[in-house]
Amino acid sequence: MSGIERLETIETLTDQAHRSIKRYILGGYIPTDERLTEGFFAERLGISKSPVREALNALQNEGLLRIEPRKGIYLRRFSAKEIFDLYGLREALEIYATQIVLITPEFIKALQESLTRTEQFLSENDKSSYIEEDIAFHRLIVVSTGNDQLSQVHSNIQEKLWLCRCQTYQLTSPDTPSAHLAITKAFHDKDRGLAIQETRKHICFVRDALIRSIDNP
Repeated sequence: MSGIERLETIETLTDQAHRSIKRYILGGYIPTDERLTEGFFAERLGISKSPVREALNALQNEGLLRIEPRKGIYLRRFSAKEIFDLYGLREALEIYATQIVLITPEFIKALQESLTRTEQFLSENDKSSYIEEDIAFHRLIVVSTGNDQLSQVHSNIQEKLWLCRCQTYQLTSPDTPSAHLAITKAFHDKDRGLAIQETRKHICFVRDALIRSIDNP
């Protein structure tokens, strides 16, 4: 095997490790305080520690993990200030998206279909699918602006908030369908002012519930 072929294999294994570990994290399979190791994931993936190490470093850069030298690897834990800052940035991005998104029949239909799926996943207590659909609803609004830079920044924030969403599922999920319905109806009526108001209320409600849960576990 040539040097280039070995490099391509390592990159492929690293990508595989990154996807698999991220799915494991976002699936909610790891308790917040559990200590993890490179060997833990290498054994489960059946690959060497080198690509696993690269994947774990990437996930730390994405804000999902924290690596403590000679101690272990842990899920990222956000402080109340970090949550406040992240949700503040998310609010600003989504409010801007609401102001500029092109409202079309196709856009409204996509929001309505997402709302239907959200209600279904909630009724089935399908936590993972519910969280993915919640994210998809908000991503749809941002992506529909056609602003690629906005979408990229928003996607980065959403990934960081994945861990928070796992916690807010129990705190706010019963209220999400009604919030999404209010936002969808405002867009349907072409009332951007109301859409902005409902979006801000929804995001702040989730943020405040999460911060309260940290202050009063």
